[in-house]
Amino acid sequence: MAEGVNVRFQGELQNFIHSRIGEEGLYNSASEYIRDLVRRDYEREEARKWAWLRNELKPGMEADESEFVKFDIEDILK
Repeated sequence: MAEGVNVRFQGELQNFIHSRIGEEGLYNSASEYIRDLVRRDYEREEARKWAWLRNELKPGMEADESEFVKFDIEDILK
C-alpha cells in the first residue's frame, strides 16, 4: 500500500492553490492539482533524461559508416 504525503500551504501559496480549484478553477480539489503538478514535473524529468541520452548517442548515430570499425565476435571471445 502506498504511503500518503501531507503538505501544508499558507499565505499566498494557499490562495494561489485555491484559485485553481472549485468552480472557478480547472481542478476539483487541491490534491488533484498537486498530483497534476507532480506528474508534469515527473514527465519533464523523464524528457530531460531521454534528451541527455539522445545527445550522448548523437555522434554515433550521425557518424559516417567509414568511421566504424568492423570486428569479428569470435576474435573478441578468444
